Amino acid sequence: MPERLADHTTLRLGGPAARWVRATTEEELIEAVGAADAAGEPLLVLGGGSNLVVADDGFPGTVVEVATVGVRTDVDDPDACGGVLVTVAAGEGWDDLVALAVDRGWSGVEALSGIPGSVGATPIQNVGAYGQEVAQTIASVRVWDRTLRGVRTFANADCGFGYRTSRFKADPARHVVLSVTFQLRPGSLGTPVAYAELARTLGVDVGQRAPLAEVRRAVLGLRAGKGMVLDAADHDTWSAGSFFTNPVVPADALPAGAPAWPQPDGAVKTSAAWLIEHAGFHKGHGNDRVALSAKHTLALTNRGGATAAELLALAREVRDGVEARFGIRLVNEPVLVGCSL
Repeated sequence: MPERLADHTTLRLGGPAARWVRATTEEELIEAVGAADAAGEPLLVLGGGSNLVVADDGFPGTVVEVATVGVRTDVDDPDACGGVLVTVAAGEGWDDLVALAVDRGWSGVEALSGIPGSVGATPIQNVGAYGQEVAQTIASVRVWDRTLRGVRTFANADCGFGYRTSRFKADPARHVVLSVTFQLRPGSLGTPVAYAELARTLGVDVGQRAPLAEVRRAVLGLRAGKGMVLDAADHDTWSAGSFFTNPVVPADALPAGAPAWPQPDGAVKTSAAWLIEHAGFHKGHGNDRVALSAKHTLALTNRGGATAAELLALAREVRDGVEARFGIRLVNEPVLVGCSL
């Protein structure tokens, strides 16, 4: 029986794959990708499935599930002054890595606790939350280049990192992430807290530091309160996380009262959640099959038995409603496979 993408995505949506390969080693991953490319087959490289909306018709090609494992460091001394280089296989769970870093006393990713998905997916989206993003700690990304048919390593400066983007996202058909190397700092305290909500929860000022374990605990609590920590029994977590990115707009296009984070070029980044709520879409908006999360308006959720088509219809309703009200067009964060907005 064909594998269904719905069984491998956090939205629990998506039809069958024509062919499924589970790669548990780097060699198997490269071989599977190369075989699909040589055969001219459509290819979907699947990590944790936390950032995908897959069409109800499924995928008419090969799905390669990245199940590689392995974490290695360049030093044995956790107090090394120069930091610790940690190289992680693409298939490792992201939050497992964060938990390990906090346990070992490595700072730099603690505010990214609770984010679902695999390590290999994080540089593609330049995953970020609560004032941290992976671009701040990634030293290099090792990939299989499907065009040159060889392994390449990109230093941080060559990854093209930006807000929720990278060179890998900009050219999604070219690179398959094999491993990611992070440079983390030893110590019992996290990096300076850069997000006001997290600072309030920790009882510190923005810019101050807090113990790693306390930061992780606070972030997990904040995310759980927004339905952003996976729980099979909670349909508010049957989502792809934040469905829309925070838009960057000219300063004179910012709606009155909207949050504003000035950008280096004079534009401002504002809150997609604020725009959605002030356009009239509140928590729980939808029906008994698809709805905005009851905990957070940025998450579109499968309430059980939904289809991808129904979820996308809700996404269009929200996107178009925000544009009609404010003249700002929201952009989806999840990757759409076989479907579109």
